[in-house]
Amino acid sequence: MSFDWADQPVLSGTRRSEFYWEGPVGTGAALTSAIRGWEHLRFEVTEDPTPRSDGGRWLHTPGLGIHYAQTDGAGNVVIGEDRIRYAMEVAAGDAVELRRELDIALGSAWDQELEPFRHAGDDVPVVWLHKVG
Repeated sequence: MSFDWADQPVLSGTRRSEFYWEGPVGTGAALTSAIRGWEHLRFEVTEDPTPRSDGGRWLHTPGLGIHYAQTDGAGNVVIGEDRIRYAMEVAAGDAVELRRELDIALGSAWDQELEPFRHAGDDVPVVWLHKVG
């Protein structure tokens, strides 16, 4: 497999590639683990849900590291009740702190940093990966 690399217009001197993949449940976590050591890499891995499993999003930026979030069938981030209870406990009635905790759970900082890179690839060719065997 090879990828078509193009200049990344958002950050001078960098390159980008994009691909879609299909594979068994857990492939998203395996892909993320395989490339997480590339410290200067920005990436996003999305695994769609199945009738028997949740979906997920792994986001990585050099400054923030990895963020994982469970997703639903429409691609929305799902925050579990324990995480919401924790956010409420930490916030102790402070609305600003509650918002900060929920932003962390949603991965807002990762989305903000990655958003310009997402739009920069509108004209970049896509490689489709398919499960083999």
